[in-house]
Amino acid sequence: MSLPPPPLLLIDGTLVPASDGATYAVLNPATGAEIGQAPDATAADVDAAIAAARRAFDESDWSTDVALRVHCLRQLHRALLDHAETFGALTTAEVGMPAFMQTAAGFDVPVDGLRWVADLAESYAYETDLGVAAPMGIRSRRTVRREPVGVVAAITPWNVPTQINLAKVGPALAAGCTVVLKPAPDTPWLACELGRLAAEHTGLPPGVLNVVSPRSDEVASVLTTDPRVDMVSFTGSTATGRAIMAAAAPTLKRVFLELGGKSAAIALDDADVAAVAGATAFTACIHAGQGCAITTRLVVPRERYDEAVRVAAQTMESIGAQDPTDPGAICGPVISQVQRDRVESYLRLAEEEGGTFATGGHVIDRDGFWVEPTVVAGLDNSSRLAQEEIFGPVLVVIAHDGDDDAVRIANESAYGLSGSVDSGDLERARAVARRIRTGTLAVNGGVWFSPDAPFGGYKQSGVGREMGVAGFEEYLETKTMAEPA
Repeated sequence: MSLPPPPLLLIDGTLVPASDGATYAVLNPATGAEIGQAPDATAADVDAAIAAARRAFDESDWSTDVALRVHCLRQLHRALLDHAETFGALTTAEVGMPAFMQTAAGFDVPVDGLRWVADLAESYAYETDLGVAAPMGIRSRRTVRREPVGVVAAITPWNVPTQINLAKVGPALAAGCTVVLKPAPDTPWLACELGRLAAEHTGLPPGVLNVVSPRSDEVASVLTTDPRVDMVSFTGSTATGRAIMAAAAPTLKRVFLELGGKSAAIALDDADVAAVAGATAFTACIHAGQGCAITTRLVVPRERYDEAVRVAAQTMESIGAQDPTDPGAICGPVISQVQRDRVESYLRLAEEEGGTFATGGHVIDRDGFWVEPTVVAGLDNSSRLAQEEIFGPVLVVIAHDGDDDAVRIANESAYGLSGSVDSGDLERARAVARRIRTGTLAVNGGVWFSPDAPFGGYKQSGVGREMGVAGFEEYLETKTMAEPA
């Protein structure tokens, strides 16, 4: 399948190269080969994008014209569907994402999310009548209005670019905000292609959506400090999230953060432990484990530990690491040499901590950036392998001694993003799930990922929610008005 036109920036409604003409290579992680050149946006480009977004918010009708917003979002939804094949080819080439994942988080679900949020924007009650009261003896009619926050800097990671780009851009635009989208330097092309479709196939007014792709963190950092930006919406590592929160503090910007995870899949002692182990190992292989909500700790009854390790290892061995263009691929490459080296350092750490590999344990010596799907046994929950986010196809199996211990292990983490609980007794599974401090949980195989379901985390997994009504309302301010009654 052919790739789309070369990527360009979108600034103030116009597709342009970087102002100094600079570019950087976009690599295919499955081969390590260059597939294109992305514009390396300059500080002047980022400044121009912020200025355009500010003008569009302050001087156009975008923030007040709900019908226009809904119309443009539906146009963008249609454009994405019409270009789905090209988008899919680019996703596989730029991200190394297996094709099967694009039928869910990679493309289909986030694109459907645009339709969903357009419908929500159209039907949402932006004003609520609180009725008449007499505070301090003065009869007044009170109204609560919901209004757009303003200019949003959307800063997105490389692992599931289209899903996260749209989970920010869609609700922000639907709410009436204007946006500067800044993708990760490993995956700039998908964001630029989103900008191209918006520019060429929608009636978005100039400046409403801008896309800039600087490689330099220093150039991008102005998005978190510039007083013309009202909100930063960031998805990425917890360490970077802390830095963004600190950078935004002097101007008291609203900050949304969706950060790391080390989610636990718990099998209680009446569960089908083999089935849970197989399903969790499969999940840990998806997209080479490069998902913040993937369950990477398998927590099983101590008396079933060896069985769980064996089944998890057999499952991972049957999946292997495959070319993402293969229709049957589940586990493709990791995104870059940097990420492969990071995962490899954790594999060496597993050995230092006393763990053993039931399968895997090594990087793969081939073109591109590959890691063997790996099951680590013999470590407890205090190990760094069990506590730190690896972002590779690595599953740590941990023994528990009953429901209370399983809950303790799940909650004994700096993170609280996702997880799962399985039991032969649904009410027992629910009771355990209610005690786990995470933002999403699958109970006995239920699926929570959907445009209408809020997603986000407790503790160091983030601040706020994305998707669902809660995700839309992240981009709204609340104004209370009163008049004589």
